[in-house]
Amino acid sequence: MLAASQRIRLSRVIAAVAVAAGLVLGLGTFDLQAGGKKSDSQVKITAVGSKIDADGNQNVLITLDINKGWHAYANPVGNPDLRPSQTVVKVLSKTQKAEIEYPKGKLHEDKTLGDYKVFEGKVAIKAAVKRTAGDTSPLELAVTLQVCNDSTCLLPATVKIAVKQILRRTGSVSDRR
Repeated sequence: MLAASQRIRLSRVIAAVAVAAGLVLGLGTFDLQAGGKKSDSQVKITAVGSKIDADGNQNVLITLDINKGWHAYANPVGNPDLRPSQTVVKVLSKTQKAEIEYPKGKLHEDKTLGDYKVFEGKVAIKAAVKRTAGDTSPLELAVTLQVCNDSTCLLPATVKIAVKQILRRTGSVSDRR
């Protein structure tokens, strides 16, 4: 008879194996042959922000440039089983409020997993941020995503990025780091 602590450990191992099997069977294989590449190897991420107004409001445009042949899971992904893999933008800097607006993803029909939505090519994600009073420091974001192609999925990645500020008068970009 197994002790309680051994039963708990065994159940955790069984759960981990079940999750890993589900990922391999349900989401394709992770790209282990390529050295466990992460998803950010197939996506360029940039972010530019408007000048902060007198009330502390700032608009930010986050651009994902996904390499041809790859897709990222949209937000919302439209399939509850894939929700942990959907693209998520978080504002890391201290703010009073941040609203993220994701574009509508392209429908991908899949008889095995069920239908879901993806982002392909250039994708524009908008954020409306209310900064803390007097805060003009660089805004920092984190973008979490997972990309796949027709045969494999890369490991998920979280990319931290500083927002480059667009100066209103000249239209030039300032890299305020």
